[in-house]
This record gives sequence, structure tokens and C-alpha cells, in this order.
Amino acid sequence: MPSWGTAALCCLFLLVAETYQTSQDSDFDPFIQYAQIDSTLEEERLHSEQQRQKRNVLTFDFPVMEYTVDIEVSLTDSSFLGPIKDYFKNLNLPVSTNFSNVEMTVLSINVTTVCLTTGENKSCCSCESGYAWPRAVCSDLITCPSVGLASKQSCGYMKQLPFYGPYCEPQMGDPCGMGEPLVINMSVRLDTDFTNDLRDSSSQLYKKYKADLEKAFNESYRCLPGFVLATVISFRPGSVSVNYEVKAASATFKQIENSNRFVPQFLDASYGLIPTSFTTEITNQTNFTVSPVDIFEGDTITLICETNITSENVTWYHSGQIISSSNRHSLMIKITRRTSKTVLKITEVTAMDSGSYMCIFTNSSLHYKLIYKANKAIDVSSLHIISHLNDIDVMCNSPEMQTNGPVLFCCIDRQLPSLTGDWKVNGPINITGVSSFTGNCTEYKLKVNALLCPPEKSGTVTTYTCELCTGHGASISQNIQVTYFRTAHVTITSSIKTSVSAGRSFHLTCTSNVSNYDSITWEIQDRNNMKIIDCATCINNSKFPAKSVLSVRTATEDWSGTYICTFSQKYVNSSANVTITVVPLPLKQNILLDPIMAFIQNNELQALKCCIHAKAGENYDVTFVVQQNEFQVGKKKEGNLLCYYTMYNYTEPKPDSDTSSLQAYCKFVNHMGDEVRSDNIILKPVSGRKVHCSGSLGIGEQGAKIMKPCTELNNEDGFNRGNVTYVCSSSSWMVARNDCLSVPINNLLLSAESLVNNPRARAELPKYLEVLQRKTAEEQSTLNYPANLGAIVTILDLVSSIPVDAKTASITNFLSTVDMIVNDSKIETWEALDKQQPHKSSLLLLSVERFSELLQPVNNTIPPVNTDTIQLDGIVVTENSKADYSKKFISKENLTVNVLINEGEIQTLPQNSTIVSVAYSTLGRILPQSKPMLVNGLLLTTTVSRNRSQNISINMTFAKKNASLKEPQCVFWNFGPNSSGDWNSSGCTPTEVGGDVICSCSHLTSFSILMSPDESRQGSTEDYITYVGLAISILSLVVCIIIESLVWKYVTNNTTSYMRHVCILNIAMSLLLADIWFLVTASIHNKKHICTVVTFFIHLFYLSVFFWMLSLGLILFYRLVFILHNTSKTTQKVLAFCLGYGCPFVIAVITIAVTLPRDVYTRKKVCWLNWEDSNALLAFVVPVLIIVAINLFITAVVIIKILRPTIGDRTNKQEKNSLIQIGKSVAILTPLLGLTWGFGLATIIKSSSRAFHILFALLNSLQGLFILVFGTLWDKKIQEALLKTNSLSRWSSQQTKSTSLILVTPMFAMSYPFSRTFNNLCGKTGKYRVSSSEPSSSSSENTSKLYSLLN
Repeated sequence: MPSWGTAALCCLFLLVAETYQTSQDSDFDPFIQYAQIDSTLEEERLHSEQQRQKRNVLTFDFPVMEYTVDIEVSLTDSSFLGPIKDYFKNLNLPVSTNFSNVEMTVLSINVTTVCLTTGENKSCCSCESGYAWPRAVCSDLITCPSVGLASKQSCGYMKQLPFYGPYCEPQMGDPCGMGEPLVINMSVRLDTDFTNDLRDSSSQLYKKYKADLEKAFNESYRCLPGFVLATVISFRPGSVSVNYEVKAASATFKQIENSNRFVPQFLDASYGLIPTSFTTEITNQTNFTVSPVDIFEGDTITLICETNITSENVTWYHSGQIISSSNRHSLMIKITRRTSKTVLKITEVTAMDSGSYMCIFTNSSLHYKLIYKANKAIDVSSLHIISHLNDIDVMCNSPEMQTNGPVLFCCIDRQLPSLTGDWKVNGPINITGVSSFTGNCTEYKLKVNALLCPPEKSGTVTTYTCELCTGHGASISQNIQVTYFRTAHVTITSSIKTSVSAGRSFHLTCTSNVSNYDSITWEIQDRNNMKIIDCATCINNSKFPAKSVLSVRTATEDWSGTYICTFSQKYVNSSANVTITVVPLPLKQNILLDPIMAFIQNNELQALKCCIHAKAGENYDVTFVVQQNEFQVGKKKEGNLLCYYTMYNYTEPKPDSDTSSLQAYCKFVNHMGDEVRSDNIILKPVSGRKVHCSGSLGIGEQGAKIMKPCTELNNEDGFNRGNVTYVCSSSSWMVARNDCLSVPINNLLLSAESLVNNPRARAELPKYLEVLQRKTAEEQSTLNYPANLGAIVTILDLVSSIPVDAKTASITNFLSTVDMIVNDSKIETWEALDKQQPHKSSLLLLSVERFSELLQPVNNTIPPVNTDTIQLDGIVVTENSKADYSKKFISKENLTVNVLINEGEIQTLPQNSTIVSVAYSTLGRILPQSKPMLVNGLLLTTTVSRNRSQNISINMTFAKKNASLKEPQCVFWNFGPNSSGDWNSSGCTPTEVGGDVICSCSHLTSFSILMSPDESRQGSTEDYITYVGLAISILSLVVCIIIESLVWKYVTNNTTSYMRHVCILNIAMSLLLADIWFLVTASIHNKKHICTVVTFFIHLFYLSVFFWMLSLGLILFYRLVFILHNTSKTTQKVLAFCLGYGCPFVIAVITIAVTLPRDVYTRKKVCWLNWEDSNALLAFVVPVLIIVAINLFITAVVIIKILRPTIGDRTNKQEKNSLIQIGKSVAILTPLLGLTWGFGLATIIKSSSRAFHILFALLNSLQGLFILVFGTLWDKKIQEALLKTNSLSRWSSQQTKSTSLILVTPMFAMSYPFSRTFNNLCGKTGKYRVSSSEPSSSSSENTSKLYSLLN
């Protein structure tokens, strides 16, 4: 086959063939494949080819037929195209010929298609005039590069070589026409500056740009299938962005891309067209679907974009942000031959997923970018349950509920085709039901069964959950709580039968089989009157078992009626009742006695009378009892009183003999047989000869006192509390003291007693407090009498036990009443009252403290209240209490007190607890004080409403009232039995900061500061003496120890001498350590823990000093008394050390173990044993005094033994001199040391003279010097040893002598007054010479060696 040339043409032959025979088995190809004609037009080759093809043609017996034959002619030189076209054009046709017996006629030959090579084994084919490409290849038509600039040239068809068609066909209309043309919106950028003229379509620049660009576009895009027109639409900034549209049939990406290449060739280069900026955005040819249509939070949604191009470059956007694959977003792309499809799946959508979604398909090349876009907005809404059954209560054992159970339901706001519903049951009571579904609602009908609802589970909640699902992942649930109740079985029992006497106690017990109750109420129905029992102190409720006990301590007529006990659970009430009748019986305090105390004479009648209120309707059996003898009485009404009286005739056992007092009382017995006894009437027998006063009041001797009641016949209550004391003076009765209450205050007291015993005490308390405050203000003048003042305190004590709502009015009325009785004008009255009725001021403080503790919060608040001298404030502890409790109070005198409890302490309190603080300006002055300590600031009470297992730490800062007072103490009022009390500092630590005292305490109650009016007595004189004396003492002790170490081997050559020096050395060591620890105290001010350690060691070593002195004395006593007994040195030493250190250690440890836990081991400002709070100082004083006494006794024995030696005394001379030296040391050291601490005892007395302090400082600090002088330097043997250590040879020669004559001065021959006196006492006044050689003994200590005399 010849090679391809540079050009080819296709000729269309119209042939008429006539055939006569054909072969059935032949293959007939009606087309001549091709004919090659070289550049020399060798006809021979053409003819030869025709001959060859003729041989391949078969003849058939068919009718004459017309054939159209395509012949492709290839040329090696394109310049022959014209001649060949002319050759075919000039042929004379038709032409007939015969090929292989087939008659064939060529009717016409036309050139239809011309293909020119473009390189790269490709050719560009175009149609000749009158011919056009078939519709099948319209989508592949492009503008060929070789003919691009020929505007009249038809559009080409790029094909790979060799070219096998299709070929152009006779033009029949517009073969590539696609119907109505499409508008392709495109844009391209020009690399030129944008001017505003390009915005104006009437400007010359706009027109020029438009015309030139449209010309270039039309020329470039003319080969697009069905091309109509290219039109410039507008210009935009961004360099210059040209928006234009092309009208054509559906053009392919390659066709448009190829056309874009030629636009710069038709446009002047000055426009700066950017060839790579051609872009087309198509927004209406992408199908965007979303499933499901209704989207809810939690659904899984699917977004699908599908377009008719093939592109793998797909991008999804949500509100302008690119979507990437994640755990919630999954992307998928599917490409077919003609389409592209992308799927975005989003799981568990939320409201944040709402918004605009856009999918973008992109095909891009160097000269063209085609973008397919589609947008869709998605709204993700919440699935709402628009209606449901609210929480309900169901009565388990109700027949109606068991027959027709309640129906639970819930519905959403729309109907969804895939909506489903389900019900779940969760709770202690597993009552189920039957579910159903209609439309957008689901229902659940309960099947109530009493057996599934036992009494112990009554009031519990079962949660029914309806869950609705969309079918695409979203779901919503709604809880409906059903509280199941059961009517309780309630019973009530009584400690009495049906009746109780007034004044007696009883209790009622109410029980229920349902323990989970909300509340219990007690009511009393008396006739048509229903009263709620509002008494927190008399009702005690418990859950397990469900029980309520009503305790009535003092029954009155108010407690008579039918008691109804009701257990409540929400609206379910279960009750029981019992009727109690209170039978009248006078209360002891309401029985008036006349007389209260009187004198009686022998055989003289004495009227005795007792009265009660005349309203009492009971007929009592009343008798008088005198000395166990009963007397019948008469009865009569006196004013508002009903009085019972008798005449008592006293007979004395012996005439004119004085006997002890008699006691009488009246006894009331009601019809139940219960009795009450009045107080005792005191009857004192008196001789007739001694009677000086007589009359209606009674008889009595001079100075005698009698007591009569306070009777007000016109008083509503008949009599007033109190009594009148008369004294016999000058033969007449004179009023000595009137303790009668005024009528208003008496009535207040009676009302208070009635109120505390009233079932409605709490409800009626606010009104009573208002009356109390008003009446107290009106009775200010009568409050100057101690009896009336004491009655108000009693009233406040009574009402403070009743809880009251924390309303400003109630608090103000209570505090104002207190304020009026503690002001400065009542100080003298308080002094008189405390003498008559001790502890009333303590009772008043206790009442205020109890009142603040029982305050019941209103709306979770405690209102601040201020009166003239009292201020109250507080908080309620809630779950939101996240701050410190901090309050500041300022009095009218500008005294302040701050209280602080840190947040950590508050968090430990139960919810709804209250913390209340009350500051007093004057109350502290009326409390008993231990002189000379004075209250020097405000008094502060802080209480917590609920008890805790552990104490609360509290910090208070008190401003000093008198800055000149010293020695501050943080104290609290420690309440004792019977409302007594005193100031106590336990658990409190003071810190003085300028004009304030900071108190840190570990408990709550009433606090203040006490300070001493005495000036500080720790002046420079005592300090100077102490530190100088201690320096001398320490130096002396060090010298003493050094001397003992130097002469030790010379002076310890026998047991007695050895033990003596052991004792002296340990005394010095102990005192040295004690003095050093004492110096440590100067640098540890306010360091409590270190102070405790220092005090322990000072106590230990000072005791050791005395116990070693005791050891020294006992050794002397042993050697003098037990002459024939010889104990080994080791035994003596063990005993001495046990006594010298063991006993002090035991005493010191026991002392700290007993007192330290109560924080009373040390003093407040001095590191030494406490005296005021715990008497710990006795652990030092008692052993010292005992030791001093023992040593003084031993000293006396020594003196007696020396003066009057017994015949059996056979101790050697060295032993005797050792005993003499011991006696000398004990006799001197013990009185000195004992006397020193005697002065120390005197200093603990607050009013002691300063001379005692100076003497104590002087003598105590010089103890070391005394030991050095009297225990060491005064020892003659030590003196000789010190001298002889300097002349060793002389000392050695003396040691070798068998005997020695030593000239010795008398035992205490010193130029010291006391020494001379002691010598005279012992009878040693002259000098003497002693020479002795002692025989050996069995003891190792009594060997035959020379003993030195101890002097």
C-alpha cells in the first residue's frame, strides 16, 4: 500500500450498474474502497487499479440499480487539489463501461470532502460547497488551525489518520441545527484597566470594545453546532471582565475550548485578552434533590446533584464553606458516559446544618473552564411534641381507676408518613398499659392494679416515656410522670384513756402504713371550732415507721377536744381521730396562799387560806394538810377568787419550848381523783412572851419577817404574782420588800404561760409580741422594781421557746422588749435583781440566743433589724451559698464588731439552715463579771439553726471600748445549769491589733472581750533582773559542772560522797536546761504550739531540780537512820535516777495529757502552766511544796542526829563528814529554792505587791549561783582538790600516808552569818584534830584506805 500523502479528497460517484448473473455465495461490497493517484497522474496506475477492482465485482441477476460510491483520493501534495477538482469537473458524463460482465454507467462525480493534514497524524476535513457534515458528527466539529483565518472556510472535522469517514453529504437545510438555539453565558478577562466608560453603553469606548469583541467572538465560535450569534452583555471591574453570551446548539466542551483558542487571533493584542480566563457558569442544567423533604434534628439527609457532563471535579459548599468528608459527612461521585452524579450524606443533622447548599461540577482546561452549579436551601427544624398528657396522680386502690385507667398521649406538630411511636416504663411501680398510634399521636392506656402498688411505695413516681421517630434518624421523647398513691390506713393511740386532768401530761401516737408521706397535721375540733396544732416542740415525726407523736406537757382546757391526725401525700389525706377531755384542776402556780410565811402561838387559832380563780367550774375536794394531818375547809367567794380556808390550832409539844417550823399546804382533788398541792406555807412557832407585833397581818417577835400574798380582788385574774415581806419593827408590821407584780405585767406573765401551753402558740406569738412590746413600753416606771424586771425576763424566756416566722415586725417587737430592759437606766435594778434572783441576766441572754436560733426564714431571708442597743442580721444557707458569712455591726457609740465564717464551714451546714448574729451594746454590762476583768466591747451572739456533729470556726473582730485596758481575753458566756453561767475562754484565741482584738473561736455562742484595768506590770526592772540573773545563773551552773568534772575522781571515793556529787551534778544540769528553755520563751510570742513544748520542758526540768534535791535528802536520811544497812552504789544510783527524772516525767506527761485537749495547758500570754482555767500549776506547786517539806524534815533529823548521836552510830569519819556536807547542802539549798517559788506563788495573785514580783525575779534567776556557792564551792574537799590539782606531787605524797592528821575547821566555819548561826545550833564552836584508820569491811566501798573529811 502506498504511503499517505499530504492531502486527500473524497469523490462521490453516481453509478448505474446492470447485472445479469451473480453468485449466491459471493460477498458484494458496493463501494470502491479507495483510489490512489500519485502526483504524476499516472493514468496507468489508475486504470490498473480499476481493472483490479473489476475483477472483484460479481454479477447478479438484479434489476438495474443506482449506487452512490464514496471514493477517497490521497495526494502527497496539496497543490494538486485544484487540478483534480477541475479534472472531475470537466469530465463528460455520463460514461458507460463494462466491468466483469457488469454494465456500469457513471452518472456524476462530485468532490464532497477535503482533508488536509495538521501534523501529529491528524487531519482537518471540510465540506465542499453544497455539502455538509451529517448530524452524527455535529458534536465533534471544530475549527481547524490551518483554515482558522479563512472566514469563508467551512468548519472542519478533526480526525485521526487514516480517515475512514463519515463524509460530507449533500446539504439538506441545516443538518447540525438542534432546534431552538441555547444561550451560553460566558466571561473572559482583559488585562487592561477598567474605566467607567465601560459602564456606559452609549460611550465610544464601550461601543468599540463591544464591536471588536463581538467580531472576534463570532469568527471564533462560528463552527459551533447551530451557531447563531455571539453578543457582549456587559463589562465589569477586575481588570476588565467581559460578560457575553453565545447562541448556538448544544456545543461540547472541546468545541468551545477549541473556539476559545482563536479569539485572540481575531482581536487586536492591545486588548490584552487573557486566553486562560474563558469561563462558563451554567446554573440551570443540574438536578439537585434532597431527601427527606421534612428535615428534623437528628435525621440523616441525602443531597444529590446530577448533570449531563462528565466531571470528577465536584465540590460541595454549605453557606459558602467547603464541605469535607468527616464522621458526619460522606461524599460519593458516580460518573456515567454522559452524566455525573454526586451524593452528600449528612448524619445527625442539627440546626447548625440549616442553610444554603451548593454543588459545583468543574471541567477545566488551559483555555476554558466550564462550571455547573446548583443551589438549594435546607431548613432543619426541631421535632416538637405540641401536646401531651401532663404529670398525673393515680390512686392505686381506687375502684374507678382500676376499672377505667388513665390514657397517656403525646403528639407532634405535623403528620409524617414514616412516623413511629414507642412507650417505655421506668419506676418502682411497674404498671404497664396498651399502646396505639393515630395520625401524629401515640396513646398509652394504663392498666392499674392495686397489687402492684403496695403501701410502702405509695407516693413514688413511675416515668412513662413516649418516643416518636421520623424514620430518618430524628426522634423526640417526652416523659410523663405518674405518681401512684394509696389511701393509708391510719391509727391513733393515747397514753391515757379519754380524760386527763389539767396540768398533767399525755401523748398521742398516730401511725400509718404509708411511710412516704409529705406532711402530718394535728388538729383539735372543739364543738364547731377547728384548731391546727402549731407546736414544733411537742410534735415528733418519723418516717420509718411512719409515726407522729404529739406530747402535751401541761394540759389545759385549750387541749380538750377531738384530735385529728392526718397523713398527707399531695392531695391524698388519710386521718384518724380520738377524743380527749381535759378535766379542770388548778395549776400549782395559780393557787394563792395566805399567809405564805407566818408565826403561830400555842393554842392560838391561825387562819389558813388558799384561793383559785372563781371561774373554775369543777367542784374540788379541798383539804389543808399540816404536818401530815388533814383539815376540812370552808369555801367562800372573795371578789374574783374562790377561797378555801380553815382555822388551825397549834399545840406545842412542851410549854414555852421552841420547835422547828411547820409546813402546811392545801390539796385540790378533782372527780378523777387527781390532786395538786399548793406551795408550802411556813408556820414558825413562837412563844407568847416573845410576841411584839400583832394584828390582822399576824404575830411576830421583834425583827421577825412574815410574807403575805399580793391580792387584787378587782383584778380579772384575782391576784397578782409575788409577795409582800413585812418586818416587825417597834411593835408594828412594816413593809420590808414588795415583790408584787404590777397588774399589766402580771397579766403578760399569765398570758405567756397560757401561750406556751396553747396548741396555736406559733400562730398567736406575733400578736403577743406586739402586745408585750407595747405594754413594756407603757410600764417603764414599774420596771425599776426587780420583781417586774424579773417577770419580763421570765416572759421572754417562755416565748423564746416558740419558733416564729422571721418577719421584721416580730423580730423588732422581741428585740425592742429586750432593749427596754437592758438600757442604762435599769443597771441598778439589775444589780438588785441579781441579788434576789441570781442568773436572770444569764437567762435573758439565753432567751435571745434561743429566739434567734428558732427564727423561721420567710422567702429564704432573715431581715436585718436594729433597735437602740441591739442589732440582728443573718442568712439562710441554700445550695447557692457560695460566699463567706460576713457581717458588720456598728453601735451608736461607734463600737464595731465583725463576724466571719468562711465558705468552707458554711458548705458543711444542711440546706435551709440559718446563721443569725445579734450584737448588743449594753447587755454585756449586766452579766456577772470577774473583777477586775471588764467587758470592753460589744457582745455578739451567733447561732446556727440546726445542730452539727462538729464545731464551726468563727472569727470576730471587736473594737475596744476603752483603749487603756490591757490583757485582752476572748471569752464566751458558758451557760450552766439552771440558766447560770460565767465567762470562759476555752476554744478562743485572741490577737490584739491596734485598737481591735481579733478572736478566733472553734464554737458558736455569745462572745465578747474581757480586759484588765490594771496597768502592765512587766516593766523594765523585772525584765532586767530576770535576764541578768539568768545569765549569772547559767554561767554559775556551767562553772559548777566544769568543777565537778575536774574533781570527780578525787571526791567520789566512797558511796555517800559519790551519790552526793551525782545529785549535785544532776541538779545543776536540770536547772541549766530549765533556764535555757526559759530564755527560749522570750522569742516565741503568740506561737502557741512552740509555747506548749517549751512549757512542758520547763515544767519537767524544774521538777527534776527538786526531785534530785529530794534524792539528796533521802540519801542523807538513809545514811543516818539505816546505819547497819549498806546498799550498793548501783542500786542507789538507779533509784536516784528514777526519782530524779522518772517522777517529773510522769507528772509532766499526765499534766499535758489532761489539760492540752481542753486548751488550758498554758497561760494566755505566758509560756507557763495555767492557773485560772485549769489549775495546772498545781502539778508543779504541790510536788515542790511536798519536797520542800520532806527536806526540811530531813534537815531537822540531821541536826538532831548530829547534836545527839546514838551509841550504835559507827560510821567512819569520812562517811560522817560526807553526811555533814549533805546536811549542809540540803539545809541551805532547800529553804532558798523553796522560798524562791514561794514568792512565785504570791505573784499569781492579781492584787499582789510589785515587791513580790521583784523578789521572785531576783531569787529565781540566781538559783544557779546558789547551787555553785552552797553545793560546790562550800565543799572543803572540792576546795582542797582544786588546790591540789595544781601541785600533783604533793597530793600524791599525801595519798601514800597510812594515816594523816588533818587540821579541820568546824563543820560550818565560814565567815558567813548563817554559817555561824548553824554552827552554834549544832554545838560545834571550836577546832579539833581527828586521826583515824578504819578497819576494812565487807563492803567494797569500806576498804582500808584513808577517807578525807568532807567539809
